[in-house]
Amino acid sequence: MSLAIGVVSSSSSKSMGFDDKDNEAGEETKRREEKGLVERENVVDEEPAGMNRTMSESSIYATEDDEDDEAGRKIVLGPQFTLKEQLEKDKDDESLRRWKEQLLGSVDMDSVGETLEPDVKILSLAIKSPGRQDIVLTIPENGNRKGSWFTLKEGSRYSLMFTFQVSNNIVSGLKYTNTVWKTGVRVDSTKEMLGTFSPQSEPYTHEMPEDTTPSGLFARGSYSARTKFVDDDNKCYLEINYTFEIRKDWQSP
Repeated sequence: MSLAIGVVSSSSSKSMGFDDKDNEAGEETKRREEKGLVERENVVDEEPAGMNRTMSESSIYATEDDEDDEAGRKIVLGPQFTLKEQLEKDKDDESLRRWKEQLLGSVDMDSVGETLEPDVKILSLAIKSPGRQDIVLTIPENGNRKGSWFTLKEGSRYSLMFTFQVSNNIVSGLKYTNTVWKTGVRVDSTKEMLGTFSPQSEPYTHEMPEDTTPSGLFARGSYSARTKFVDDDNKCYLEINYTFEIRKDWQSP
């Protein structure tokens, strides 16, 4: 059966016009083509290898440059001037002078210093409650108040009012923050943006939104707190660490 198949295959090849010479020529051509193909494949294989090495080195350098850029990337500001220099600069230009007046508002030249750093001084703190006399708080010199600073009645409405003075330069993004703890657990955190203020001899006054003290058995007791006044540059102008109490009734004066 296998022999029959072999005979049939041989006769079929002759009937298609393939003789020995044609077979030899075909095989030689095939060998040459295969040889050329192999050579071309070798060339193709070699070139990407070199190219890959070059690209890898370039990509490494690019990554290092990017990292250096990220590490050293900082916002480069133009030359800074004191507020006094800004006001005196281009003072002969009427349009610029009016524009600066609109931008800066009323600036007291006596409150303008020769330094770039603004100065903010908190002058007074007071707690206001409807129907009661204001509780005026004495600001501790070292920022740490010994003993209870004040007492509030549970469930009562109150607001904090303070005055402050700005000198030397404009203070940008002045903020009030207050954090309260009870038995070591933070129970309240307040942050309010006060705004941007220019130097002036008259103090600024700000009153916080009205709030209500908690009430109930678990709300009464002693609390610790930290109050801070900071600006956009995170410069702290006042930090007070203190304690206060919430009781069932107001404390007698």
